[in-house]
Amino acid sequence: MWNKVQETVKYLKNRGITRPDYGIILGTGLGNLVEKIDIDLAIPYADIPHFPVSTVAGHSGELIFGSIGGSKVIAMRGRFHYYEGWRMEEVVFPVRVMKYLGVEKMIVSNAAGGVNPNFKVGDIMLITDHINFLPEHPLRGENDERFGPRFVDMHEPYSLQMIADMEAVAARLSVSVHKGVYFGLQGPTFETPAEYRMVYRMGADAVGMSTVPEVITAKHMGMTCFGVSVITDLGIEGQVEVASHEEVQKVARKAEKVVGKLVETFIREASL
Repeated sequence: MWNKVQETVKYLKNRGITRPDYGIILGTGLGNLVEKIDIDLAIPYADIPHFPVSTVAGHSGELIFGSIGGSKVIAMRGRFHYYEGWRMEEVVFPVRVMKYLGVEKMIVSNAAGGVNPNFKVGDIMLITDHINFLPEHPLRGENDERFGPRFVDMHEPYSLQMIADMEAVAARLSVSVHKGVYFGLQGPTFETPAEYRMVYRMGADAVGMSTVPEVITAKHMGMTCFGVSVITDLGIEGQVEVASHEEVQKVARKAEKVVGKLVETFIREASL
């Protein structure tokens, strides 16, 4: 893994990517942030050594390098999911590459099913914590100390300071946001009513199929993380409805402009 990461980093540096301030995983809800980036490079995943290629409809596959305000950003336009069949080390490979390109702060987004009775479809949730129920841990196996320690402290997986700063941005933009705990499951099936009840009773506010492995890996390497979920369907008892990938994408597209504006403003103000 170390050699593969270094080979990929060398390739990307030779292409002109130099010390990004932020690494961004443009999951569901953040797709249109690309429009806010002054793009210097857009490299298809297929051209990048050792990179997987996304197989999910609606998920693009290219690495974007550019700037937002005074900050340099590297953005994944399309992420990799464990349910697609990738090994967990492949799912988190781009996060390791980002670290060795110079990224210290990572921003991730996702679509999630809301189980908090106060949520409705289209709401935005700032992730304060997560519960990991994926069947494989991204740090399972022999640890390479060059990446990080064997046992990783996770007392603050999502930066409290970044959450507070984003809340302040949302308030200034008159955008309503929730805060909550994200529950990570493998997928690709949406949850059953009983599973939604389990998620809620175990202390989570939303459930999805991504984000957790990337954040664990980022923390392994000492990165600071911020995450946001778009509530694209509901798993609230008595309100569980038919969910589909198409409906999730439809709701996410409506929320993208708002979430994108929040993140763009956050990055611009942080660089002042």
